[in-house]
Amino acid sequence: MSAVLRGPRDGIKVSLMNPAITPPAPATPGDQAPVDQVGESAVPGGPARALVQLRGAGVRVGDRMLWSGVDVVVGAGEFFAVLGPNGVGKSTLVKAVLGLIPLAAGTVTVAGHRPGAGNDAIGYLPQRRSFDPGLRLRGVDVVRLGLDGNRWGVPLPGVRRFSARARAAHARVHEVIALVDATGYAHRPIGQLSGGEQQRLLIAQALVSQPRLLLLDEPLDSLDLPNQAAVAALVSRICRQEGVAVMMVAHDVNPILTYLDQVVYIASGGATAGPPRDVITGPSLTRLYGTPIEVLSTSDGRLVVVGQPEVPAHHHDRHQP
Repeated sequence: MSAVLRGPRDGIKVSLMNPAITPPAPATPGDQAPVDQVGESAVPGGPARALVQLRGAGVRVGDRMLWSGVDVVVGAGEFFAVLGPNGVGKSTLVKAVLGLIPLAAGTVTVAGHRPGAGNDAIGYLPQRRSFDPGLRLRGVDVVRLGLDGNRWGVPLPGVRRFSARARAAHARVHEVIALVDATGYAHRPIGQLSGGEQQRLLIAQALVSQPRLLLLDEPLDSLDLPNQAAVAALVSRICRQEGVAVMMVAHDVNPILTYLDQVVYIASGGATAGPPRDVITGPSLTRLYGTPIEVLSTSDGRLVVVGQPEVPAHHHDRHQP
């Protein structure tokens, strides 16, 4: 066998495309160790710079341990990828960071808080869904929803235009639209834009509240190769330029490989994490899968995993945990 590596809301800054999400449940004894028991950060500068830390983390779905033994540290300005075949729980790891799914083992902290308590520091872009071509909502309005889309009521006439808060919001929306290079089409209906243009505006929406951590769940899915490359380069630039930590779920590592600082590869109920050159290797994946694996490099620099076992069909990752 061979396979290419393809890899509301309690303060969460959520994309318009997010499915209904219930607030995280209160922690129960045993769900989470005290924050001060989390180990030292592997990020230069120590724990103060670590935005996400998972130590020995594991998640159970029904009577099945989806994955366990996950050790991850993501620091400010780092580009981090969550990799693995379909159905292994990559999106579930993101939901655990958001506090939407409790851990069955280990600990997780986000910006020094328990999961769910630090979500005001997170911009979240869930898995992509299509916009109706007839949708007349403009791209700039989609981005603005990242600031005030969770408010109730109708604004008073003129208040939006003349208040200091409204002027600051207007400036921030246009600033982040320029950051993702979407100024030229931001005032067009979102349903009439290409997939790559829509994705840029959704990334802008996740960024508009100035989060410290950006969670992107398969943002390259359904994009053609040129748009995958363009969006990957955009995310990397934002990561470096804005100092935002990025956790991206990906089924194919190749479009983002040259930009990555760290990866966690999930398979066979376990995980291995570290720099890509240490993780995406034959010996490393052989230990993880428990069966011989080869990682081949093609002439254009792409990686291909050979001998990767088929994963049993479980649909919890993309839908309900």
